Amino acid sequence: MNKVKTIGVVGAGTMGNGIAQVAAEAGYSVILQDLQEGFLQRGLNTIERNLNRAVEKGKLDQIRAEEIIGNIHGTVNIQELADADVIIEAIIEKMEPKKDLFKKLDAICKETTIFASNTSGLSITEIAAATNRPDQVVGMHFFNPVPVMKLVELIKGQDTSNETFELAQQLVKSFGKVGIVINDAPLFAVNRILVPMINEAIFVLAEGTASAEDIDEGMKLGANHPIGPLALADLIGLDTLLLVIETLYTETSDSKYRPCPLLKKLVRAGHLGRKTGQGFYSYSATKKQPVTQ
Repeated sequence: MNKVKTIGVVGAGTMGNGIAQVAAEAGYSVILQDLQEGFLQRGLNTIERNLNRAVEKGKLDQIRAEEIIGNIHGTVNIQELADADVIIEAIIEKMEPKKDLFKKLDAICKETTIFASNTSGLSITEIAAATNRPDQVVGMHFFNPVPVMKLVELIKGQDTSNETFELAQQLVKSFGKVGIVINDAPLFAVNRILVPMINEAIFVLAEGTASAEDIDEGMKLGANHPIGPLALADLIGLDTLLLVIETLYTETSDSKYRPCPLLKKLVRAGHLGRKTGQGFYSYSATKKQPVTQ
């Protein structure tokens, strides 16, 4: 791991700023890049809020928080990623934008740079094929919220080299995370199990079998889940969830994975969950309330 000093993170949204934070906490020099200054600043502000909250709770001292912030450099210029040792992509969950990004990175980065994608289920093999270094591309799927969740799925593409994969394993361990080994397949392992369950919970709601609150309470108390599937959908973002379900449905052509029409309707209405203030629940500054569908 001595050869990894600088980590580039592309995308300053929820996942990207979380990845940048844990990399900076691990002592790496981090370059956080996004297309627009506004997106970038929101990501940097989120990291600062997270660290300030940790200081207030006594989990971190102020000097250490300032050191972590000092490890992160924000930019809208993709050229600044040219000398990064590892780049972790965390942009929109769509194949074409990811492939376009990796083509650009392939052209500007040094030959030894390792590319990782935080995709939650798209083909690492297809993403890697967009580059001239498919052996140096690996999946590195973090879970939300990144600073809290311990798991990272490490995905081997068809051409991912053993050296690249071992470096990814060591990197994740240095972040204080636990990596599990996954072979490239639609939605990998965790989401292959989790996403159909959430989709089925939406069908149960849409069919009037039970209310959102009762579905979630049932899964928390009956299956020992820390959060109900509908509340989790709101946390993930219904638009992101729909993209992931559609990936599984398209890749497998199996009708059992078809997205629930209610999910599509909510996304079309712009009710995307917590980030818009309304999804299966309505969110205010003081409380969460179920929405009548």
